[in-house]
Amino acid sequence: MSVEASEPAPATSRADDANALARRWAELRADQPKLRIRDAATTLGVSEGALVASRTGDTVVRLRPDWPALLGGLGALGAVMALTRNENAVHEKTGVYPKPEVFGAMGQFVSEAIDLRLFLSRWRSVYALDESKEGGRKSLTVFDVNGTAAHKVFLTDASDAGAYGALVAALSADDQAPGERFEPVIAPPPDKPDAEVDTAGFVAAWDAMRDTHELHGLMRRFGISRVQALRLAGLERARRVATSSLRAVLEAAAGTGQRIMVFVGSPGVIQIHTGPVKRIVPTGPWINVLDDDFNLHARQDGIATAWVVKKPTIDGIVTSLELYDATGTTIALLFGARKPGKPEDPAWRAIVDGLATLAPEPA
Repeated sequence: MSVEASEPAPATSRADDANALARRWAELRADQPKLRIRDAATTLGVSEGALVASRTGDTVVRLRPDWPALLGGLGALGAVMALTRNENAVHEKTGVYPKPEVFGAMGQFVSEAIDLRLFLSRWRSVYALDESKEGGRKSLTVFDVNGTAAHKVFLTDASDAGAYGALVAALSADDQAPGERFEPVIAPPPDKPDAEVDTAGFVAAWDAMRDTHELHGLMRRFGISRVQALRLAGLERARRVATSSLRAVLEAAAGTGQRIMVFVGSPGVIQIHTGPVKRIVPTGPWINVLDDDFNLHARQDGIATAWVVKKPTIDGIVTSLELYDATGTTIALLFGARKPGKPEDPAWRAIVDGLATLAPEPA
């Protein structure tokens, strides 16, 4: 065997990989022109971030990850559509971004139109996409370290296209070569055995909570996952209900005019709707809210478990409907709309308390 034949093939460059991926994507689009980017990435076996980055220099502009500048520039775009999603739920809100608040690695937008919690330490890249020639819209997408879309901003007919162009120009990166290599997704560790959990201590700590956000700290303290925490909390604190409960709650809220809060998160962003829901439309496996300024699309067949959860706070018990997929990842959380310092609306509590209890999840 010759020396040349025994040597390993040289590693391909980022640009070579990106160009090959862009060609595969073009072939897929020609065959399925209405296929969304996220679904195209799944079909091609790559992250959405890698797919978008493969068209840098064509219909995509790589932006500098200057998060304060990016966040501060969104308000000038006028009315846009903010989108945050996970594998089983898509949350869309139309409105104007308010002034951002940034606290180191955390940030937020707080208004009834656009209400976001931002985990900036999980953000890695941001791109501007122009799909207008392909029947789409101009948009911005932030990706996490794995190339998963953390948040998207789409222009609408009421947006300021000039302000969008100025923001993209101001944040355009020097490097506009195609491609970006993201890190592979690492599966979370399995739950610790229930027998190793200090269940009595956990339940006592639950009952001592004074804010719903304290549950995250308790999970870390006792080394348990979210669904495991709900399963061990006891029926008076968390009880399983049917996975069809999302539709039942949305329809009940729409029928009564009940104001609710709907939380959907991605790796890096939690997006919140506060207000009524009106038009509830089931379509195949999806249950949809199709209102003027708020759309929710949730795959009912992706919901593995649903729970009615009651947490103590300084304002009394706060009740939520919580939805999880088969991996224990949060799909969506629903609460009754309320202001800090105010007790929970009894009408909301009546809606969720009316959901039938399922048999406890087996250990």
